[in-house]
Amino acid sequence: MIRKPASSASKASRKPHTAVKGGKSPASPKPLTPADVEEVFRRFRAKTPEPKGELEHINPFTLLVAVVLSAQATDAGVNKATRALFQVADTPEKMVALGEARLRDHIKTIGLFNTKAKNVIALSEKLIAEHGGIVPATREALEKLPGVGRKTANVVLNIAFGQETMAVDTHIFRVGNRTGLAPGKTPLEVELRLEAVVPKPYRLHAHHWLILHGRYVCTAIKPRCPDCLIADLCGWPEKRIFSP
Repeated sequence: MIRKPASSASKASRKPHTAVKGGKSPASPKPLTPADVEEVFRRFRAKTPEPKGELEHINPFTLLVAVVLSAQATDAGVNKATRALFQVADTPEKMVALGEARLRDHIKTIGLFNTKAKNVIALSEKLIAEHGGIVPATREALEKLPGVGRKTANVVLNIAFGQETMAVDTHIFRVGNRTGLAPGKTPLEVELRLEAVVPKPYRLHAHHWLILHGRYVCTAIKPRCPDCLIADLCGWPEKRIFSP
């Protein structure tokens, strides 16, 4: 049987494959040793002793709102919207009084603003009804609020209440897996792994160091390996590709 050559249309429809030497799948990162993990965070702390989150807030309530709004949005975009919002609504009571329609006007530049406005009003009402207008300091209570998942709860617990939680977002998930620091197939797996391997003295700020590293250095596309503090410790086999 003579096979007909593939048409240009079918060729165009094929997805390109990433070139891998020898036709093999990319190797998994080499897991970091306990000594490596200690050194990773020692360097992070030496560079930035007191890392801070980039979401602007006034109190635990405005932090909670900002984190809810930040889902699938940038911190810069959220900050631009909340600066005016928090001047008029920095408590659950004021947020409910503002109302969903006016809240939408404040956050309409943020993705999914309709759903987020509903959640912010609903969580404000629940805080008033069940917590006396106070943001609770437990993950269980926070996760019962509309629009609040585990990651959001962990951010609030860490920043507002000084708890040693690991809020795994897309940046931390990438860094944990790429470097071999905390490999996992899900954010929860990475979170639990971080809790197991990060030494006690570094746990409070670990979330901030990792998210900043993922956001500005260990980026999804063209990571800045030559500028990386931990390049020599990183277990990512492909890191040499991005070195000078």
